[in-house]
Amino acid sequence: MAPKHDIWLIRHGETEWSASGQHTGRTDVSLTAEGQRQARALGSRVQEHHFALTLSSPLSRAVETCRLSGVSDDPELTDGLLEWDYGEVEGRTTRDIRRERGDPSWTIWKNGTPGGETPEAVAQRVRPVIERAADPKLDGDVALFAHGHVLRILAATWAGLPAEAGQVLALTTASISVLGYEHETRVIKEWNEPSDLVRQSDS
Repeated sequence: MAPKHDIWLIRHGETEWSASGQHTGRTDVSLTAEGQRQARALGSRVQEHHFALTLSSPLSRAVETCRLSGVSDDPELTDGLLEWDYGEVEGRTTRDIRRERGDPSWTIWKNGTPGGETPEAVAQRVRPVIERAADPKLDGDVALFAHGHVLRILAATWAGLPAEAGQVLALTTASISVLGYEHETRVIKEWNEPSDLVRQSDS
């Protein structure tokens, strides 16, 4: 029998790099004032919700979003939720890379990240997080605070799809998505719900 609880995926609020479209992997970029506001706005949906387990990426933008949302001041940190290691494209925008390479269709999903992780490597890293969050012994839902691309790959992996399928799951800053079950089948129940109706960054 499938567990009865859900897994909530919560992307951190806006940073300067997410607003500018720079690939933000392991660089520890802080929330902007707008990102802090977005994180607080998450509280209307998550603050009163009971979570049996709260896990977060160790990077400050995820931990601060968790704290400002009111879910936890001390989430359990796991490297499994670190953002995709972008290697040589860290800090670069897709627009700049396309101009530099003369390839108007370049994406990290299609062309990869030299010196960084492959999508499948990210999927392998999140699988233990998924299995822990899906533990049927947990008495309540689970909250995962992390980053755009790692959460997209995690959701694809949850649904039994290839890691690259995460490219079709757009995820904005300070958004909530929910994974769960339909009977015994793992499904995506909600996706990319904004913290409120303000402008969202899609990078």
